[in-house]
Amino acid sequence: MISFIYGTVVDSTETSVIVEAGGIGYEIFMTGSAIEQAVRKEGQVKIHTHFHVREDAMQLFGFLSKDDLQMFRLLLGVNGIGPKAALGVLAGLTADELRFAVLSDDAKTISKAPGIGKKTAQKLILELKDKLKLEDAFEKKLAHEQDAATISGTNILNGSKEAVEALVALGYSSTDALRAVRKVTDVPPDDVEAILKAALKNL
Repeated sequence: MISFIYGTVVDSTETSVIVEAGGIGYEIFMTGSAIEQAVRKEGQVKIHTHFHVREDAMQLFGFLSKDDLQMFRLLLGVNGIGPKAALGVLAGLTADELRFAVLSDDAKTISKAPGIGKKTAQKLILELKDKLKLEDAFEKKLAHEQDAATISGTNILNGSKEAVEALVALGYSSTDALRAVRKVTDVPPDDVEAILKAALKNL
C-alpha cells in the first residue's frame, strides 16, 4: 500500500522515527542503526516501507534499502515470525550476513538475534534456504562492498568471490569464508591464489 516515504525526520524514539511528508507525520519502526542513520541525514530521507495490518493495529516498518525490505518480507513468510521478531533479526544481522548464515546452516549466528532461539533459527533456515541462492548472495554482497569501496575510495577485491568459493569447497562455512576474505587487503585484487593464502591465515 505504501511503498516508500520521502520526507524529513522530525523526531525519533528508541524504536521508530517520525517522518514528515506532505504535511503528515508518519511513525516508522526501524532498527536502531537505521534510526541513527536516518536521523543523521541532512535534508530529506527516503525510507522503504512495509505496511503491516492486524486486528488491533496498523504499523509501518521502514528500511533504508530495498534489500533490507526484501529480507524483512522473507522473514515474515516464516511461520511464527512476526514483524517485531523479523526487525530484531535484521537489527543483529545485515541482509548479507543473514543470507550467508541461512545458506551455511549457521543457526548459532541467527539465534543471537533478540527473541530468536535455536529452534526458531533452525526453522528459519529450513524455510528460507530454498528461497535463497549462493550465487545471488555473492553478487549482492560484492555489489554492497563495491558501493562501500566507492564511498571510501578503495577498490573491491575482484578475486573475492573465487576465493570464498574455494574456501567453501575446502569445508569452511560460507559465513566464515567470507569474513576471512574480507580481512585480506594487502594483495593484488585479481590474484585469487594470494587472496586464498592470506584468507586461510585468518581462519
